[in-house]
Parts: sequence; C-alpha cells; structure tokens
Amino acid sequence: MPAEVDTTDTVDLITLFKSIGLTQSKAAEAAKSPRSAKALKEIIVTHGLVEKELEDKQAVLLASLAVQGAKLDEGERGYAVKAVLDGRLRSTDQVSAATKYLESHPLPIDSSDFDRECGVGFTITPEHLAVRVTEYISPSAASGWANLGAVISGLKSTDLRWANALELKNAVEHAFTEKFGPKAASKPKGKEVKKETATKAIKPSELSASASTSKTVFAEGFLGRLHKVGENPQLHPRLREQHLAATGGLVHTRFPPEPNGYLHIGHSKAIFVNFGYAQYHGGRCYLRFDDTNPEAEEGRYFESILETVRWLGYEPWKITYSSDYFDRLYELAIELIKRDKGYICHCTAEEIYANRGGDERGPRKACVHRNRSIEDSLAAFQKMKEGAYKPGQAILRMKQDLESGNTMMWDLVAYRVLNASHHRTHDKWKIYPTYDFTHCLCDSFENITHSLCTTEFIASRESYEWLCDALEVYKPRQSEYGRLNLTGTIMSKRKILRLVKEKHVLDWDDPRLYTLIALRRRGVPPGAILSFVSSLGVSTATTNIQAVRFEHSIRQYLEGTVPRLLMVLRPLKITIENLPEDYLLWLEKPLHPKVPELGTSKVPFTRTIYIDEDDFRLQDSKDYFRLAPGKTVGLFQAPNPITCTSYKTDSATGQVVELICRMEEGSTKKPKAFIQWVAEHAPSGSPVRVDETRIFYQLFKSDNPSAVEPDFTADINTDSLEVVKGAMVEVGFWLLAKRAYNEAIKESEVRTEKALKDAAATAQATTEDDDTPKATSEQLVGKECIRFQGLRVAYFAADKDARLACLGEDEGTEPARREGDYLVLNRIVSLKEDSGKAA
Repeated sequence: MPAEVDTTDTVDLITLFKSIGLTQSKAAEAAKSPRSAKALKEIIVTHGLVEKELEDKQAVLLASLAVQGAKLDEGERGYAVKAVLDGRLRSTDQVSAATKYLESHPLPIDSSDFDRECGVGFTITPEHLAVRVTEYISPSAASGWANLGAVISGLKSTDLRWANALELKNAVEHAFTEKFGPKAASKPKGKEVKKETATKAIKPSELSASASTSKTVFAEGFLGRLHKVGENPQLHPRLREQHLAATGGLVHTRFPPEPNGYLHIGHSKAIFVNFGYAQYHGGRCYLRFDDTNPEAEEGRYFESILETVRWLGYEPWKITYSSDYFDRLYELAIELIKRDKGYICHCTAEEIYANRGGDERGPRKACVHRNRSIEDSLAAFQKMKEGAYKPGQAILRMKQDLESGNTMMWDLVAYRVLNASHHRTHDKWKIYPTYDFTHCLCDSFENITHSLCTTEFIASRESYEWLCDALEVYKPRQSEYGRLNLTGTIMSKRKILRLVKEKHVLDWDDPRLYTLIALRRRGVPPGAILSFVSSLGVSTATTNIQAVRFEHSIRQYLEGTVPRLLMVLRPLKITIENLPEDYLLWLEKPLHPKVPELGTSKVPFTRTIYIDEDDFRLQDSKDYFRLAPGKTVGLFQAPNPITCTSYKTDSATGQVVELICRMEEGSTKKPKAFIQWVAEHAPSGSPVRVDETRIFYQLFKSDNPSAVEPDFTADINTDSLEVVKGAMVEVGFWLLAKRAYNEAIKESEVRTEKALKDAAATAQATTEDDDTPKATSEQLVGKECIRFQGLRVAYFAADKDARLACLGEDEGTEPARREGDYLVLNRIVSLKEDSGKAA
C-alpha cells in the first residue's frame, strides 16, 4: 500500500493546488490520493503554473489529468498539459480521451491525429446540433420519454460527445417534446392516474428500434473494431488527404442493392448495418442502385427498394446509381488498358473455364489474348463500344495474377457486350461494366469510408483493392460480416418467382413469404425487424435463425406496443335470460393493462353477446374451466360472471348455435376463468364484423425446403392459409383504425418534407427527365399500420385489400362502417408459438 501523506504535507498540497485556481473542496479532493497528488504537484512545479494566471476550468482539467494520467511518462503528460494550457483540451471528456491516446501513442505525437481523436476544435451551432439530434432519434426512441437517457448516452458515443453536455441534453429534450409532446408527470404513489377515454394511437416512430438496443452493436464487437476514418492504407499519401478533405472526417457508407428483385429479411441486416453504422457515428449513407445489368432490372424494383429503406426508418443521404458513373468507369477502363492491366479477350465461356483448370482443377493457362498489344486492345474496346461485337464475342478482362490461390484474381471480366436498353441511359451503351469492376470504383468515387458487405465477398477483397491500386485511386476498406438466413423458408428470387407463377402464393408480398414487402403487408412493424436484427449482433459468423424465433421476437415487440381489443374469431351467440331486452351498460376498458398511455375504449354490454366457440363445450371436466352446461365463467371487464343454463342446436347438424345463460348478480365468488366477448348493439355499430381474417402458417414443412426432393415445391404446406369469415371485434376498432392511420400520415408527411429538403440541399433536386425514385409520404403508410391484439386470440393488422372509408374522412367525422367497406385482417403472429396447423 502507498504511504499516506501526513497532515502537514496535505495542508501544503491543498495550499499549492488552490494557488492555481482550484476551490478549497477540489483542492482537498486532489490531495486525498498520494499518486494523483504527486502527479498534480509535479505538473504545477514543472510547468511553473503558480506564476501563470490559469482559468478555473483549466485548473480543474489539470487536476483531472493528474488523476487519469498518473501512469503517463513525463513527456506524454507534458504534451497533455500544454494541450490544456493552449486551449485545445476544454473538457474532462477530452482530457480522458487524451490520456487514453497518450497511453498507446508514445512521443513524438502526431498532432493532427491527436486533435481528431480528442475532439480538438470541435464546434457545432445550436441549429446544427438540433438537426443532428433529430436525425439520430428519427428511427429510434421506441418508448418515448422513457428512452431519453439511452438516446443521450447514444449521442455521446458519437462525435457529439464533444458538444456542450447541457446544450446536448436541452436539444434532446426539445426534440422529444416535438416528437412525443410534453413529458408526463410521474405517477403519484398511492393515487390512481385518470385514464384517457379516447383511443391514443401509437406513432410509427414509436414502433421503430430503440437507440439503446443497437448502441452496443455499433460500439462493440465486429463494428466496434472497424478502422477509423482515414486509417485505411492508401497507395499514395495524397489519396488519404484528398479523401479526408472530401469526407470531412465523417463516416460514409452505402447500401448497394441490385434492382432485380424485392428485398428480403436478409437485406434488413445490410440496411441496419450500413445506415445504422453511419447514423451512429454521425455520418452519411448512400442508397446506391447497382444497375449494371439492364437485362434483369425493372422500375418496380427501384421504387420498392427506396420504399422499403424508408419504411424501415432510414433516409438515404443521397440516392445514386452505378450508371451515374458509366462515363467515368469507361474512361478508367481505357486507363486500365493503357497501363497494360487490362486486355480484350475473345475466348468463349468454355475456353475461359478450361484455362482456369476445368473440372479437374488442373494448372491454369493464360488466355491467348493476354499479351496482345495495348493499341490492339484499345481498338477492340472501341469496337465493343460501337456495337461491332455481339454478346460473348469480346470482353474486357483485368490482367491480375493467375498464380494467386484466390480465384477472384484470375483475370476477372471488367466489361461485356449486352444488347439491352438501360432504364436510365437507354441505348447509349452497348457495353456494361461488371460488378467486380464497378463496385470498388463507385465506392472510391463516393469516398466510402467503410465498405461493409457479407462474408461471401471475402475473396473479392483482394481484387477490390487490386483494381483501386492498379488505377491509383482512393481505396476504400472492405469489411465483411456474416449474413442473416432464416430457416424454414426460401429467399431465392428465382424460387419465389416460381411460387408466384405457379400460384402457390398470392404474389411477392404474400404474408407467408419473407420478402420485406410481405412482412410489411402481414403487419410486422419495422421496429420489430430492426430490434430483431440488432438483438442478433453483428459478427463474421453467418446467422441461421429459425423462422419461429423471428416470430417470437415480433411477438415480444408487439406485446408492449399495440392496443388490445375484445375479439371473437368464431362467434357463438349468448342470450342472457335475466337481462331485459333493452338492457345497455357502457363499459370503459383499458386498451393495454400495462401501458396506460394507450388510453381506453368504451364498449356496450347487452342482453345478446358473442363468445368464441372454442370457449364452450358440452362435456365438462375437472381440468376444464371455461363455459359448459351448468358452469360459471367470468367475462373480461364485464361486471358479473355468467352461468350456462341451456343451449340450442341446429336441427340438421346438431351443432350448438346459441347458449342461454344467466348473469350472476351479487356473486362474490371469483370465477376460475375469464373469456372474451363482444356485444350486439346495432345503434353503436357493435360488434364490428370482419369480412375476412387471414391466418398464415409456415409455407414449408421442413427447416430446409431447398434440400427436399425432387425440389422445394414438394415441401409446401398446402394448409398454410386459413380464411375465417365472420369474426367479430369490439366497436372501438374504428376509432383505433382512424387514429392510427391519421397519426401515421402526419408523421410520414413530416419525414417526407424533411427528406425532400435534405435531397435538395445535397444537390439531389431532380429534373423532369430524372427517373430517380422520389420520397413520398405514401411510401411510409399503408393499412398495415392499423395493428392490435385480439384479446386471447392473436395479433392482427389490416390488409391492403381492406376497404375502409373512414380512413379518408375528416378528423372530426365519427369513424364507423360505411357502405362498401370490406374489412380484411391478417394475423401477424399468434400469442404463443404455434405447434402446427390449427385444427
């Protein structure tokens, strides 16, 4: 144990520490620890601080440095002292960062690197701070004000850690007030909080992933270990300097989908990683369409991809296309040939395969055209451009390393001839660059700091870097993470197309599929998807998750976010014989017992009610607690239990069609079971009759449909869709539906307006001829935003086929069923995991 400082020494130290501007209490605190007291004394003496008139804050920072930097060598500690004295370090957070930096970076210190790591020179205006905060919380803050601390903590893990702490806190609180309204007062202990009688819809933003769930994903593990901006090595120092000047030191990522199909659940991880990583670090993310194959691309895919990205809660910084760079790519292809690192090849696909070793994987042979002259290749490439060759007659190949053990270095194709009109460049080009040529160069053009992709591209990293260096352009760093796969389904575009064409499913958005448009139609909230992906973490290992686990995650997410309505799936009529014909009692019930913010709804209770037919049976038993002849049960939220006294059956089938029951008024005995119900009351429109309730089960029987013989269609579950007619929901559904939809519309308009303004501010304003997909509020809102739990039944959402006139009516109009309405509900997930097809 270190020797204690005696009382006399302590008094002298306190006097010394006060001489540089510390208060009595802070000086006494600094003198408590022998090690830090010794360090602070050495700092004061070595740098002659008694004679210098320090600001009080500088004295505090030096005391903090003495504590945190007690293990630093004299030289490194001296560098930090000077940084405090010259005003570069202005906060304890900066001193802490400086200490950590100096512990791992001995003298001489790279001052620019030190300044960047320690936030030196960081400034931000109140206006810019407000914008940054709003952008950060837009797809987060799932639980509203309850998530305030997590959001502030998350922001402090970005470059905003250097912002004034009070200003940051005030900016976040202001943004939360704008987003969620004033912060509600805490519930008084022992007092009952008055509940709202009107339904309160949850905003779509509150259904997104919370900042706290994803914080550690971006700060730790694979993503936490990624290089810092500018640390990726370059062929020439000037390339790094130009890159830093272009990016301003901000993270730049991109999500680069091929517009040849609809995105699936696996893409949600790529969206989360690329957009989320940039957002977490206060950076920017491009949506770049990789449109280099006009034979497979369609306009509907471009629109759907942007719509899906926005629906998941992200706004691209810029929307770009590989075709934006066709002219530059062509010029670089010529440059590659001029550098003798590219050549025109006329080999057939079979000849190229044989030269690469063939089926026997024998020795590789160079193409007979590999050593043709530069002039000859340039002339042939010009002929390719002019359309002199048919597809397959000529290709531009990169002259790489045939001796490499990596197949991606065996003279990959850079350009090929395609006789196809491009959706943007039309008939301008007869030749199109390949992915292997285009991707890394587009990353370079856009100064991507972190080229994040899945592990199947690991082998491509060598050719990615080779091409950038061969052309002496900025070289982004490619980093690979494990992809997300769901078992029990298929995600191949080709196989899904076959399912659609053969009518096994309704379309690409059939809720039994795992395309993102299908999950959206089914009613899965975007926040549930992001929360699921975040919970899995990001590593280099492929994530294979059973579909039932994904559904369990959705179920957990919905549990605390959606209102609960009384519902009976298969109604059975009950007449309560001891109530008068005109009996009417209005009951107020909470929409969620644990989330009072959702408010309440009012439902009628009358002589005629309906229960679910599964809650009655003729044969009673000791382990059966629901309704049977002579048995008593409770009704959720109703004032008294009921007892079944008799029943009526259909004369032809013998099926029970009506129960006669007695209300047990004045009963003090608590029933052993409570069942859901809805009441018949025509004046209020109760109950709401559902025209179709679609219940979806797993489309395939096994965990690996692709392995089934003769093919995956043999594994299809023919009972994967059940349509129930005539389900009933409480009358509060209409108010819930209208408010949920209207709230979603309002929020979508705000987001869209901001997205369009941001697009204009980043030179993305479009012309009349431009076919870039536009941000629209309709992209964010569909009938699926109407979600609820049918009490004791399942979670449901309105399907796009539903016709609900009240959604287009004025705010003040009382919502109700209108002529022509057709209500279709989709089951999002069951209340618990299905063991199989329902009987």
